[in-house]
Formats: sequence, C-alpha cells, structure tokens
Amino acid sequence: QVQLVESGGGLVQAGGSVRLSCKYSGLTFRSTAMGWFRQAPGKEREFVAAISWSGGTTNYGDSVKGRFTISRDNTKRTVYLQMNSLKPEDTAVYYCAADPDGLGSGEFRQYDYWGQGTQVTVSS
Repeated sequence: QVQLVESGGGLVQAGGSVRLSCKYSGLTFRSTAMGWFRQAPGKEREFVAAISWSGGTTNYGDSVKGRFTISRDNTKRTVYLQMNSLKPEDTAVYYCAADPDGLGSGEFRQYDYWGQGTQVTVSS
C-alpha cells in the first residue's frame, strides 16, 4: 500500500526554523516528483514546494521562496522541507504529495498520493 507519512511539525516561534520530513513507501516511486502543500483552516490548499525525482529541478510558491528549501534522499525514500524565518502566516497543516512521472508541479490536482499532514504552528 502506498503511504506518505509526514513528521516534524510542531510549535515554533516566529523567526525560527523547522524541518519537516516525509517518508514514502509502497511503490518504487521512480520518476516521481514530490511536493509540499499546506492548508490553513478555512483556506484553500496552497502550493509550497516541489522537487523532481533527481532533485535537479525545484520550484517554490511565491510566499515561501527564499525561506524554504525542499530536498530529497531517494535512498532513504524521504523528502524534506527546511523552513526558515518562519512567520505566523506559515501556520498550517503541511502535506506531502507524490506525482508519478511529474516534474514537480504547483498544481495540487496533478498529485496522486497524499500524506495525512503535519501541523506547523508559528507563534508571534
């Protein structure tokens, strides 16, 4: 069974840093792009970051570019989201997603598999 499990969320002060992890299993996941999305209560899901299978291509949502970094370790079958200079508006549930044969789109409808999410709360 395909599973994506996020971890690393929690409570952090504004200006602080958090690293999220997403461990995936169930498929080989070759040529699978991975992405991070987030959703705050009452708001639509927002693209955060994506990375190609090789890691050679990344892209970021405008609101996080320059602060967040996505990376992956295919040996560990894990994708990471390093979040620096956190702001209260970054508070959301963060979801890991997989897009087989994708390049790392910012469109959530192109992702086939999703994790359960991990809560990140940034206090002022």
